[in-house]
Amino acid sequence: MADKSAKLTIDGKEFELPMHSPTAGPDVIDIRKLYGQAGVFTYDPGFTSTASCDSTITFIDGDKGELLHRGYPIDQLAEKSHYLEVCFLLLYGYLPKAEELEEFENTITRHTMLHEQMQYFFRGFRRDAHPMAIMVGVVGAMAAFYHDSTDISDERQREIASHRLIAKMPTIAAWAYKYSVGQPFVYPRNDLTYSENFLHMCFAVPAEEYKVDPILSRAMDRIFTLHADHEQNASTSTVRLASSSGANPFACIAAGIACLWGPAHGGANQACLEMLKEIGTPDRIPEFIARAKDKNDPFRLMGFGHRVYKNFDPRATVMKQSADEVLDLLGVENNPILATAKELEKAALADDYFADKKLFPNVDFYSGVILEAMGFPTSMFTPIFALSRTVGWVSQWKEQLADPQMKIGRPRQLYQGETFRDYVDIENR
Repeated sequence: MADKSAKLTIDGKEFELPMHSPTAGPDVIDIRKLYGQAGVFTYDPGFTSTASCDSTITFIDGDKGELLHRGYPIDQLAEKSHYLEVCFLLLYGYLPKAEELEEFENTITRHTMLHEQMQYFFRGFRRDAHPMAIMVGVVGAMAAFYHDSTDISDERQREIASHRLIAKMPTIAAWAYKYSVGQPFVYPRNDLTYSENFLHMCFAVPAEEYKVDPILSRAMDRIFTLHADHEQNASTSTVRLASSSGANPFACIAAGIACLWGPAHGGANQACLEMLKEIGTPDRIPEFIARAKDKNDPFRLMGFGHRVYKNFDPRATVMKQSADEVLDLLGVENNPILATAKELEKAALADDYFADKKLFPNVDFYSGVILEAMGFPTSMFTPIFALSRTVGWVSQWKEQLADPQMKIGRPRQLYQGETFRDYVDIENR
């Protein structure tokens, strides 16, 4: 029920539109009946002023630098929790009791293996295929292998699909990496944690034992946690739009991965590392900072500032701590990219120009630094983002399917093309 309304006047005629007050965030004008009553549409490219759904999962306040999952601030979750507990929270809406978490972790752990025939699917790709291309294809193809979890009208099948996607995505991402470097696939192990398993599948080889360092495992878990969900961003909206047509869960998540692949969305930390490579060495930082300040120079500092967060990115504070721990462990002496990153961070934070414009290092800056230090190529940065975000996509997908107001997505347009024209036969043109 709307508790207040807004009035819209068109050609002297007044229309009353209901307004809804959320538990957090700005009020919303309900325009669902606007076309029927007034015969007009609204125009909002990018949907930056339009709520496409109601949700109880994630809330962002960009001015305050606040990110809440089911009401819990991201910094508390990153410090006190771990990724699979956050997965449970996003999926079910509450923090689990010990026995619930243990059962959930066991379920995810025992779903990590891929159907053996999927190995041959990987081998159909060229060796130089981008891992994101492989992930889009393999995740979409899961519908061909797991027929018992594609019926979206069956709540139990939706549950199984959710578990499978969260559990198998690290295996898919790790195998995409292994395939790209020509190494044999490493199978998941049930005695390892979620983040340990992923690192082991990426970096172990059959010839020798590989032990996952707990600092690296914790840093990986934080990367997963800090990227788990981010409200109605482009890829999440894509998942919801695909879901609105009744598509199976694997197709919906593959659509989300495809959207995330774009450099304006999931590729930001890759772009950040490429920028650091362009800078090259710490002694060139003043030159590039001067270029960033020059309005006539197209160069921009990647990994600084954020479209949503206007003062600071709450995820970046936690990610910086992980970056410091990882760099202390692995060192930066022999890696000019990491040395440049450390110096660039110091220089930007000490510069009034960046402080005034609130161009702070964001989560992409620090996550890129961590992944580079761990030994991941930049081509794996976005697949790791996709792996992390899977639980957010799945949670939003499940929420939408349970919403009695769900309709197939069908945006309108402001048509600016030709009006009616009669066809002209080719000999008369």
